[in-house]
Amino acid sequence: MNIQKDIHEYCGVFGIFGHNEAANLSYLGLYSLQHRGQESAGIVSSNGKGLYHHKGMGLVNEVFDYTSLKSLLGRSAIGHVRYSTTGESSIRNTQPFVVDYAKGGIAIAHNGNIVNAMLLREELENNGSIFQSTMDTEVIVHLIATAKSPTLVERLVSALRRVRGAYSLVILTESFLIAARDPYGFRPLVMGRLKDAVVFASETCAFDLIGADYEREVEPGEIVIVSKNKVEYVKPFEKQKPSMCVFEYIYFARPDSYVFGKCVYNVRKDLGRALAKEQPVNADIVIPVPDSGVPAAIGYAQESGLPFELGLIRNHYVGRTFIEPEESIRHFGVKVKLNPVRDILKGKKVVLIDDSIVRGTTSRKIIKMVKNAGAKEVHLRISSPPTTHSCFYGIDTPTREELIASSNPVEKIAKFITAKTLGYLSSEGLLSAAGRDKFCCACFTGDYPVEIPFILHAPQLGLFEGKNGKRKGKVP
Repeated sequence: MNIQKDIHEYCGVFGIFGHNEAANLSYLGLYSLQHRGQESAGIVSSNGKGLYHHKGMGLVNEVFDYTSLKSLLGRSAIGHVRYSTTGESSIRNTQPFVVDYAKGGIAIAHNGNIVNAMLLREELENNGSIFQSTMDTEVIVHLIATAKSPTLVERLVSALRRVRGAYSLVILTESFLIAARDPYGFRPLVMGRLKDAVVFASETCAFDLIGADYEREVEPGEIVIVSKNKVEYVKPFEKQKPSMCVFEYIYFARPDSYVFGKCVYNVRKDLGRALAKEQPVNADIVIPVPDSGVPAAIGYAQESGLPFELGLIRNHYVGRTFIEPEESIRHFGVKVKLNPVRDILKGKKVVLIDDSIVRGTTSRKIIKMVKNAGAKEVHLRISSPPTTHSCFYGIDTPTREELIASSNPVEKIAKFITAKTLGYLSSEGLLSAAGRDKFCCACFTGDYPVEIPFILHAPQLGLFEGKNGKRKGKVP
Protein backbone atom coordinates (compact mmCIF):
# COMPACT_ATOMS: atom_id res chain seq x y z
CA MET A 1 0.00 0.00 0.00
CA ASN A 2 1.22 3.50 -0.82
CA ILE A 3 2.04 5.68 2.16
CA GLN A 4 -0.19 8.49 0.89
CA LYS A 5 -3.36 9.08 2.89
CA ASP A 6 -5.10 11.17 0.26
CA ILE A 7 -6.78 8.27 -1.53
CA HIS A 8 -8.01 5.44 0.66
CA GLU A 9 -9.11 1.91 0.06
CA TYR A 10 -12.78 1.26 0.33
CA CYS A 11 -13.96 -2.27 1.24
CA GLY A 12 -13.38 -5.95 0.69
CA VAL A 13 -15.97 -8.75 0.74
CA PHE A 14 -15.75 -12.51 1.12
CA GLY A 15 -18.31 -15.32 1.06
CA ILE A 16 -18.28 -19.10 1.30
CA PHE A 17 -21.05 -21.71 1.14
CA GLY A 18 -20.78 -25.39 2.02
CA HIS A 19 -17.64 -25.79 4.15
CA ASN A 20 -17.26 -27.04 7.73
CA GLU A 21 -14.79 -24.26 8.52
CA ALA A 22 -16.72 -21.42 6.91
CA ALA A 23 -15.96 -18.85 9.64
CA ASN A 24 -12.26 -19.69 9.87
CA LEU A 25 -11.87 -19.51 6.10
CA SER A 26 -13.73 -16.20 6.03
CA TYR A 27 -11.27 -14.89 8.61
CA LEU A 28 -8.35 -15.91 6.40
CA GLY A 29 -10.04 -14.46 3.32
CA LEU A 30 -10.54 -11.13 5.07
CA TYR A 31 -6.93 -11.23 6.24
CA SER A 32 -5.86 -11.38 2.59
CA LEU A 33 -8.17 -8.46 1.78
CA GLN A 34 -6.96 -6.28 4.68
CA HIS A 35 -5.41 -3.79 2.24
CA ARG A 36 -8.92 -2.86 1.09
CA GLY A 37 -9.99 -1.59 4.51
CA GLN A 38 -8.41 -1.24 7.94
CA GLU A 39 -11.22 0.49 9.81
CA SER A 40 -13.45 -2.42 10.82
CA ALA A 41 -14.12 -6.07 10.11
CA GLY A 42 -17.01 -8.49 10.50
CA ILE A 43 -18.18 -12.03 9.77
CA VAL A 44 -21.72 -13.48 9.72
CA SER A 45 -22.27 -17.25 9.56
CA SER A 46 -25.24 -19.59 9.22
CA ASN A 47 -25.88 -23.17 10.28
CA GLY A 48 -29.26 -23.34 8.54
CA LYS A 49 -31.14 -22.41 11.70
CA GLY A 50 -29.97 -18.87 12.36
CA LEU A 51 -27.38 -16.16 11.68
CA TYR A 52 -24.41 -15.63 13.98
CA HIS A 53 -22.23 -12.53 13.79
CA HIS A 54 -19.17 -10.88 15.24
CA LYS A 55 -17.96 -7.42 14.22
CA GLY A 56 -15.63 -4.77 15.56
CA MET A 57 -13.45 -1.76 14.90
CA GLY A 58 -9.85 -2.44 13.90
CA LEU A 59 -7.83 -4.86 11.83
CA VAL A 60 -8.96 -8.43 11.19
CA ASN A 61 -6.55 -9.97 13.70
CA GLU A 62 -7.65 -7.40 16.30
CA VAL A 63 -11.37 -8.03 15.87
CA PHE A 64 -11.32 -11.86 15.89
CA ASP A 65 -9.85 -14.44 18.23
CA TYR A 66 -10.33 -18.15 18.79
CA THR A 67 -13.42 -17.65 20.96
CA SER A 68 -15.22 -15.29 18.59
CA LEU A 69 -14.56 -17.52 15.57
CA LYS A 70 -15.76 -20.57 17.51
CA SER A 71 -19.10 -18.81 18.10
CA LEU A 72 -19.70 -18.38 14.35
CA LEU A 73 -21.52 -21.63 13.66
CA GLY A 74 -22.35 -23.23 10.36
CA ARG A 75 -21.11 -24.15 6.90
CA SER A 76 -21.68 -20.79 5.24
CA ALA A 77 -20.42 -17.30 6.01
CA ILE A 78 -19.77 -13.84 4.60
CA GLY A 79 -17.23 -11.28 5.73
CA HIS A 80 -16.28 -7.64 5.23
CA VAL A 81 -13.37 -5.27 5.81
CA ARG A 82 -14.22 -1.59 5.70
CA TYR A 83 -12.86 1.80 4.98
CA SER A 84 -15.75 4.24 5.12
CA THR A 85 -16.65 6.05 1.91
CA THR A 86 -20.18 6.74 3.08
CA GLY A 87 -21.27 7.00 6.68
CA GLU A 88 -19.33 7.78 9.80
CA SER A 89 -16.57 5.63 11.28
CA SER A 90 -18.31 3.80 14.13
CA ILE A 91 -19.32 0.35 15.31
CA ARG A 92 -22.90 0.82 14.09
CA ASN A 93 -21.59 1.11 10.53
CA THR A 94 -19.56 -2.08 10.57
CA GLN A 95 -20.51 -4.78 8.10
CA PRO A 96 -21.91 -7.29 7.29
CA PHE A 97 -25.19 -5.57 8.09
CA VAL A 98 -27.61 -7.99 9.78
CA VAL A 99 -31.40 -7.68 10.09
CA ASP A 100 -34.52 -9.77 10.58
CA TYR A 101 -37.46 -9.06 8.30
CA ALA A 102 -40.70 -10.77 7.26
CA LYS A 103 -38.88 -13.50 5.32
CA GLY A 104 -36.25 -14.24 7.99
CA GLY A 105 -32.70 -13.18 8.76
CA ILE A 106 -30.48 -11.56 6.17
CA ALA A 107 -26.89 -10.28 6.21
CA ILE A 108 -25.28 -8.14 3.52
CA ALA A 109 -21.71 -6.99 2.81
CA HIS A 110 -21.11 -4.29 0.23
CA ASN A 111 -18.13 -2.92 -1.67
CA GLY A 112 -18.97 0.23 -3.61
CA ASN A 113 -21.03 3.38 -3.27
CA ILE A 114 -24.72 3.98 -4.03
CA VAL A 115 -24.83 7.51 -5.43
CA ASN A 116 -28.60 7.97 -4.96
CA ALA A 117 -28.62 6.48 -1.45
CA MET A 118 -29.63 9.65 0.39
CA LEU A 119 -32.47 10.32 -2.01
CA LEU A 120 -33.77 6.77 -1.52
CA ARG A 121 -33.27 6.99 2.22
CA GLU A 122 -35.35 10.16 2.43
CA GLU A 123 -38.14 8.44 0.50
CA LEU A 124 -37.99 5.35 2.72
CA GLU A 125 -38.01 7.40 5.92
CA ASN A 126 -41.02 9.35 4.68
CA ASN A 127 -42.77 5.99 4.28
CA GLY A 128 -41.93 4.89 7.83
CA SER A 129 -38.56 3.12 7.56
CA ILE A 130 -36.23 3.52 10.55
CA PHE A 131 -32.49 3.33 9.90
CA GLN A 132 -29.90 1.94 12.29
CA SER A 133 -26.80 3.29 10.53
CA THR A 134 -25.61 5.97 8.11
CA MET A 135 -24.42 3.45 5.51
CA ASP A 136 -25.69 3.37 1.95
CA THR A 137 -25.74 -0.42 2.33
CA GLU A 138 -28.71 -0.22 4.68
CA VAL A 139 -30.74 1.43 1.93
CA ILE A 140 -30.48 -1.80 -0.08
CA VAL A 141 -31.75 -3.79 2.92
CA HIS A 142 -34.79 -1.52 3.34
CA LEU A 143 -35.57 -1.73 -0.38
CA ILE A 144 -35.48 -5.53 -0.11
CA ALA A 145 -37.72 -5.51 2.95
CA THR A 146 -40.32 -3.20 1.40
CA ALA A 147 -40.44 -4.90 -2.01
CA LYS A 148 -43.66 -6.75 -2.82
CA SER A 149 -42.14 -9.75 -4.61
CA PRO A 150 -42.59 -13.19 -3.04
CA THR A 151 -38.96 -14.44 -3.07
CA LEU A 152 -35.76 -12.86 -1.74
CA VAL A 153 -34.07 -12.99 -5.13
CA GLU A 154 -36.99 -11.18 -6.74
CA ARG A 155 -36.96 -8.63 -3.92
CA LEU A 156 -33.21 -8.14 -4.41
CA VAL A 157 -33.67 -7.58 -8.14
CA SER A 158 -36.41 -5.05 -7.41
CA ALA A 159 -34.13 -3.25 -4.92
CA LEU A 160 -31.09 -3.18 -7.19
CA ARG A 161 -33.14 -1.80 -10.07
CA ARG A 162 -33.70 1.29 -7.93
CA VAL A 163 -30.13 1.95 -6.83
CA ARG A 164 -27.53 3.75 -8.91
CA GLY A 165 -23.80 3.44 -8.58
CA ALA A 166 -21.29 0.77 -7.66
CA TYR A 167 -21.94 -2.43 -5.76
CA SER A 168 -20.35 -5.81 -5.35
CA LEU A 169 -22.45 -7.66 -2.78
CA VAL A 170 -22.44 -10.90 -0.85
CA ILE A 171 -25.71 -11.70 0.92
CA LEU A 172 -26.32 -14.52 3.41
CA THR A 173 -29.54 -16.07 4.66
CA GLU A 174 -30.14 -19.24 6.63
CA SER A 175 -30.58 -21.19 3.41
CA PHE A 176 -28.38 -19.68 0.71
CA LEU A 177 -25.64 -17.25 -0.34
CA ILE A 178 -26.07 -14.61 -3.05
CA ALA A 179 -23.37 -12.63 -4.89
CA ALA A 180 -24.30 -9.64 -7.07
CA ARG A 181 -22.39 -7.08 -9.13
CA ASP A 182 -23.67 -3.84 -10.63
CA PRO A 183 -24.29 -3.70 -14.40
CA TYR A 184 -21.27 -1.43 -14.96
CA GLY A 185 -18.89 -3.71 -13.06
CA PHE A 186 -17.22 -0.87 -11.17
CA ARG A 187 -15.90 -2.97 -8.32
CA PRO A 188 -14.33 -6.43 -8.68
CA LEU A 189 -15.94 -9.67 -7.51
CA VAL A 190 -14.60 -13.15 -8.26
CA MET A 191 -15.94 -16.67 -7.82
CA GLY A 192 -14.04 -19.84 -6.97
CA ARG A 193 -14.30 -23.38 -5.61
CA LEU A 194 -12.81 -25.08 -2.59
CA LYS A 195 -13.67 -28.74 -3.13
CA ASP A 196 -17.47 -28.74 -2.90
CA ALA A 197 -17.70 -25.24 -1.45
CA VAL A 198 -18.43 -22.13 -3.53
CA VAL A 199 -16.37 -19.05 -2.66
CA PHE A 200 -16.60 -15.33 -3.54
CA ALA A 201 -14.13 -12.52 -2.87
CA SER A 202 -13.16 -9.05 -3.97
CA GLU A 203 -9.80 -10.38 -5.19
CA THR A 204 -8.23 -13.73 -6.00
CA CYS A 205 -5.49 -13.29 -3.37
CA ALA A 206 -8.14 -14.40 -0.84
CA PHE A 207 -8.50 -17.69 -2.74
CA ASP A 208 -4.74 -18.29 -2.75
CA LEU A 209 -4.48 -18.25 1.04
CA ILE A 210 -7.29 -20.76 1.61
CA GLY A 211 -6.40 -23.01 -1.32
CA ALA A 212 -9.47 -22.28 -3.43
CA ASP A 213 -9.41 -22.43 -7.23
CA TYR A 214 -10.35 -19.31 -9.18
CA GLU A 215 -13.25 -20.04 -11.52
CA ARG A 216 -14.28 -16.71 -13.03
CA GLU A 217 -15.48 -13.19 -12.38
CA VAL A 218 -19.03 -12.54 -11.35
CA GLU A 219 -20.04 -10.71 -14.49
CA PRO A 220 -21.35 -7.13 -14.48
CA GLY A 221 -25.11 -7.22 -13.86
CA GLU A 222 -25.04 -10.86 -12.74
CA ILE A 223 -26.59 -12.39 -9.63
CA VAL A 224 -25.32 -15.80 -8.45
CA ILE A 225 -27.49 -17.80 -6.00
CA VAL A 226 -25.83 -20.70 -4.14
CA SER A 227 -27.97 -23.17 -2.21
CA LYS A 228 -27.45 -26.67 -0.88
CA ASN A 229 -28.16 -28.47 -4.11
CA LYS A 230 -27.39 -26.00 -6.90
CA VAL A 231 -25.83 -22.78 -8.18
CA GLU A 232 -28.08 -20.49 -10.25
CA TYR A 233 -27.08 -17.54 -12.42
CA VAL A 234 -29.40 -14.72 -13.48
CA LYS A 235 -28.82 -11.47 -15.39
CA PRO A 236 -31.98 -9.42 -14.81
CA PHE A 237 -30.61 -5.96 -15.63
CA GLU A 238 -30.22 -4.04 -18.85
CA LYS A 239 -26.72 -4.42 -20.21
CA GLN A 240 -24.44 -1.39 -19.79
CA LYS A 241 -21.06 -0.43 -21.17
CA PRO A 242 -18.45 -1.91 -18.79
CA SER A 243 -16.92 0.77 -16.54
CA MET A 244 -14.53 -1.07 -14.28
CA CYS A 245 -12.43 1.03 -11.92
CA VAL A 246 -9.00 1.44 -13.51
CA PHE A 247 -7.53 2.47 -10.15
CA GLU A 248 -7.73 -1.19 -9.12
CA TYR A 249 -4.83 -1.77 -11.50
CA ILE A 250 -2.98 1.42 -10.63
CA TYR A 251 -3.10 1.24 -6.85
CA PHE A 252 -5.80 -0.60 -4.92
CA ALA A 253 -5.64 -4.29 -5.73
CA ARG A 254 -2.86 -6.48 -4.44
CA PRO A 255 -0.29 -7.14 -7.19
CA ASP A 256 -0.68 -10.91 -6.76
CA SER A 257 -4.41 -10.77 -7.54
CA TYR A 258 -6.25 -11.32 -10.79
CA VAL A 259 -8.68 -8.43 -11.23
CA PHE A 260 -10.93 -7.87 -14.25
CA GLY A 261 -9.34 -10.91 -15.88
CA LYS A 262 -5.71 -9.78 -15.67
CA CYS A 263 -2.78 -10.18 -13.30
CA VAL A 264 -2.41 -6.86 -11.46
CA TYR A 265 1.39 -7.19 -11.21
CA ASN A 266 1.77 -7.59 -14.98
CA VAL A 267 -0.53 -4.66 -15.71
CA ARG A 268 1.47 -2.41 -13.37
CA LYS A 269 4.71 -3.46 -15.06
CA ASP A 270 3.15 -2.63 -18.42
CA LEU A 271 2.14 0.79 -17.06
CA GLY A 272 5.78 1.35 -16.15
CA ARG A 273 6.97 0.28 -19.60
CA ALA A 274 4.52 2.65 -21.28
CA LEU A 275 5.63 5.43 -18.93
CA ALA A 276 9.29 4.89 -19.88
CA LYS A 277 8.41 5.20 -23.56
CA GLU A 278 6.38 8.38 -23.03
CA GLN A 279 8.46 10.05 -20.31
CA PRO A 280 12.15 9.06 -20.70
CA VAL A 281 14.81 10.55 -18.42
CA ASN A 282 18.59 10.85 -18.72
CA ALA A 283 19.24 9.36 -15.29
CA ASP A 284 21.31 6.82 -13.35
CA ILE A 285 18.78 4.71 -11.46
CA VAL A 286 15.06 3.98 -11.12
CA ILE A 287 13.57 3.70 -7.63
CA PRO A 288 9.94 3.11 -6.58
CA VAL A 289 7.83 4.64 -3.86
CA PRO A 290 6.95 1.38 -2.07
CA ASP A 291 4.87 -0.63 -2.22
CA SER A 292 2.42 0.08 -5.03
CA GLY A 293 5.07 1.81 -7.15
CA VAL A 294 7.35 -1.23 -7.28
CA PRO A 295 5.95 -3.14 -10.31
CA ALA A 296 5.69 0.05 -12.41
CA ALA A 297 9.27 0.93 -11.49
CA ILE A 298 10.44 -2.53 -12.57
CA GLY A 299 8.67 -2.05 -15.91
CA TYR A 300 10.16 1.44 -16.32
CA ALA A 301 13.66 0.11 -15.60
CA GLN A 302 13.30 -2.80 -17.99
CA GLU A 303 12.05 -0.58 -20.82
CA SER A 304 14.56 2.23 -20.24
CA GLY A 305 17.58 0.05 -19.53
CA LEU A 306 18.27 1.91 -16.30
CA PRO A 307 19.16 -0.03 -13.13
CA PHE A 308 16.33 -0.71 -10.69
CA GLU A 309 17.18 -0.07 -7.05
CA LEU A 310 15.26 -0.07 -3.76
CA GLY A 311 16.29 3.42 -2.74
CA LEU A 312 13.42 3.79 -0.26
CA ILE A 313 12.72 1.16 2.37
CA ARG A 314 9.26 0.94 3.88
CA ASN A 315 8.65 0.09 7.52
CA HIS A 316 5.99 -2.64 7.30
CA TYR A 317 5.38 -2.65 11.03
CA VAL A 318 3.83 0.77 11.36
CA GLY A 319 0.35 0.55 12.84
CA ARG A 320 -2.62 2.73 12.10
CA THR A 321 -1.41 5.35 14.61
CA PHE A 322 1.89 6.31 16.14
CA ILE A 323 3.08 8.74 18.80
CA GLU A 324 4.93 11.77 17.52
CA PRO A 325 7.58 13.24 19.83
CA GLU A 326 6.76 16.55 21.46
CA GLU A 327 9.77 18.18 19.85
CA SER A 328 8.87 18.47 16.18
CA ILE A 329 10.72 16.28 13.69
CA ARG A 330 10.53 17.57 10.12
CA HIS A 331 8.40 15.32 7.88
CA PHE A 332 7.97 12.85 10.75
CA GLY A 333 4.89 11.17 9.24
CA VAL A 334 6.77 10.18 6.08
CA LYS A 335 10.00 9.30 7.89
CA VAL A 336 8.31 6.82 10.19
CA LYS A 337 7.11 4.86 7.14
CA LEU A 338 9.93 5.37 4.62
CA ASN A 339 13.69 5.65 4.94
CA PRO A 340 16.20 6.36 2.14
CA VAL A 341 19.21 4.14 1.39
CA ARG A 342 21.88 6.81 1.21
CA ASP A 343 24.57 4.70 -0.45
CA ILE A 344 22.22 4.01 -3.38
CA LEU A 345 21.02 7.60 -3.81
CA LYS A 346 24.14 9.64 -3.17
CA GLY A 347 25.29 11.54 -6.25
CA LYS A 348 22.72 9.86 -8.52
CA LYS A 349 20.23 11.23 -11.00
CA VAL A 350 17.10 9.43 -9.81
CA VAL A 351 13.88 8.50 -11.57
CA LEU A 352 11.32 8.18 -8.75
CA ILE A 353 8.22 6.14 -9.70
CA ASP A 354 4.88 6.52 -7.94
CA ASP A 355 1.32 5.52 -8.87
CA SER A 356 -0.39 8.91 -8.43
CA ILE A 357 -0.22 12.44 -7.07
CA VAL A 358 -3.23 13.65 -5.11
CA ARG A 359 -2.61 16.80 -3.08
CA GLY A 360 1.13 16.73 -3.77
CA THR A 361 2.19 17.19 -0.16
CA THR A 362 3.41 13.61 0.32
CA SER A 363 5.31 13.64 -2.98
CA ARG A 364 6.99 16.87 -1.92
CA LYS A 365 8.16 15.31 1.36
CA ILE A 366 9.44 12.14 -0.32
CA ILE A 367 11.39 14.06 -2.95
CA LYS A 368 12.99 16.25 -0.30
CA MET A 369 13.90 13.10 1.63
CA VAL A 370 15.60 11.63 -1.45
CA LYS A 371 17.46 14.88 -2.08
CA ASN A 372 18.60 15.08 1.54
CA ALA A 373 19.98 11.57 1.15
CA GLY A 374 22.35 12.92 -1.51
CA ALA A 375 20.51 12.49 -4.83
CA LYS A 376 21.87 14.83 -7.49
CA GLU A 377 18.52 15.13 -9.31
CA VAL A 378 15.04 13.71 -8.71
CA HIS A 379 12.70 13.18 -11.70
CA LEU A 380 9.23 12.06 -10.65
CA ARG A 381 7.30 9.80 -13.00
CA ILE A 382 3.67 8.83 -12.34
CA SER A 383 2.19 5.59 -13.72
CA SER A 384 -1.25 7.15 -14.26
CA PRO A 385 -2.66 10.38 -15.73
CA PRO A 386 -3.20 13.45 -13.52
CA THR A 387 -5.95 12.89 -10.92
CA THR A 388 -8.30 15.82 -11.53
CA HIS A 389 -11.73 14.68 -10.29
CA SER A 390 -13.24 13.00 -7.23
CA CYS A 391 -14.52 9.44 -7.29
CA PHE A 392 -18.15 8.78 -6.32
CA TYR A 393 -18.15 5.03 -6.91
CA GLY A 394 -16.60 3.71 -3.72
CA ILE A 395 -13.17 5.32 -3.31
CA ASP A 396 -12.56 7.93 -0.63
CA THR A 397 -10.96 10.85 -2.47
CA PRO A 398 -10.48 14.52 -1.65
CA THR A 399 -12.70 17.18 -3.15
CA ARG A 400 -11.76 18.42 -6.58
CA GLU A 401 -10.44 21.69 -5.14
CA GLU A 402 -7.94 19.68 -3.08
CA LEU A 403 -6.60 17.72 -6.08
CA ILE A 404 -3.46 19.54 -7.16
CA ALA A 405 -3.75 18.51 -10.83
CA SER A 406 -7.30 19.87 -11.14
CA SER A 407 -6.08 23.48 -11.20
CA ASN A 408 -2.32 23.40 -11.84
CA PRO A 409 -0.24 22.61 -14.93
CA VAL A 410 2.49 19.97 -14.75
CA GLU A 411 5.28 22.56 -14.55
CA LYS A 412 3.71 24.23 -11.53
CA ILE A 413 3.16 20.90 -9.77
CA ALA A 414 6.81 19.95 -10.43
CA LYS A 415 7.94 23.19 -8.84
CA PHE A 416 5.74 22.66 -5.78
CA ILE A 417 6.94 19.11 -5.15
CA THR A 418 10.56 20.24 -5.90
CA ALA A 419 11.13 17.67 -8.67
CA LYS A 420 13.65 18.40 -11.44
CA THR A 421 10.99 17.17 -13.88
CA LEU A 422 7.56 15.60 -13.59
CA GLY A 423 5.91 13.29 -16.10
CA TYR A 424 2.58 11.46 -16.09
CA LEU A 425 1.43 8.46 -18.10
CA SER A 426 -1.06 9.49 -20.77
CA SER A 427 -4.63 8.21 -20.88
CA GLU A 428 -3.74 6.43 -24.10
CA GLY A 429 -0.82 4.68 -22.42
CA LEU A 430 -2.96 3.72 -19.45
CA LEU A 431 -5.74 2.17 -21.51
CA SER A 432 -3.27 0.45 -23.80
CA ALA A 433 -1.79 -1.38 -20.81
CA ALA A 434 -5.05 -1.99 -18.92
CA GLY A 435 -7.38 -2.83 -21.80
CA ARG A 436 -9.43 -0.49 -23.92
CA ASP A 437 -13.06 0.61 -23.76
CA LYS A 438 -14.06 -1.07 -20.50
CA PHE A 439 -12.83 1.17 -17.70
CA CYS A 440 -14.12 4.04 -15.62
CA CYS A 441 -11.49 6.80 -15.79
CA ALA A 442 -13.67 9.53 -14.27
CA CYS A 443 -10.98 10.49 -11.74
CA PHE A 444 -8.80 11.50 -14.70
CA THR A 445 -11.42 12.81 -17.13
CA GLY A 446 -14.51 13.87 -15.16
CA ASP A 447 -16.61 11.66 -17.43
CA TYR A 448 -18.89 9.84 -14.95
CA PRO A 449 -20.67 6.76 -16.39
CA VAL A 450 -23.58 6.88 -13.92
CA GLU A 451 -25.50 10.06 -13.18
CA ILE A 452 -24.70 11.54 -9.80
CA PRO A 453 -26.44 14.19 -7.72
CA PHE A 454 -25.80 17.80 -8.57
CA ILE A 455 -23.32 18.86 -5.89
CA LEU A 456 -19.95 17.32 -6.70
CA HIS A 457 -17.51 19.46 -4.78
CA ALA A 458 -17.58 17.52 -1.52
CA PRO A 459 -16.25 14.11 -0.50
CA GLN A 460 -18.67 11.21 -0.79
CA LEU A 461 -21.86 11.87 1.21
CA GLY A 462 -21.50 15.61 0.78
CA LEU A 463 -22.48 15.15 -2.83
CA PHE A 464 -25.99 14.17 -1.69
CA GLU A 465 -26.70 17.54 -0.13
CA GLY A 466 -28.05 18.98 -3.35
CA LYS A 467 -31.30 17.33 -4.38
CA ASN A 468 -32.58 19.72 -6.99
CA GLY A 469 -30.69 18.41 -9.95
CA LYS A 470 -28.50 15.67 -11.39
CA ARG A 471 -25.65 15.52 -13.82
CA LYS A 472 -24.38 12.80 -16.04
CA GLY A 473 -21.29 12.85 -18.20
CA LYS A 474 -18.54 15.44 -18.27
CA VAL A 475 -18.23 17.58 -15.16
CA PRO A 476 -16.52 20.97 -15.41
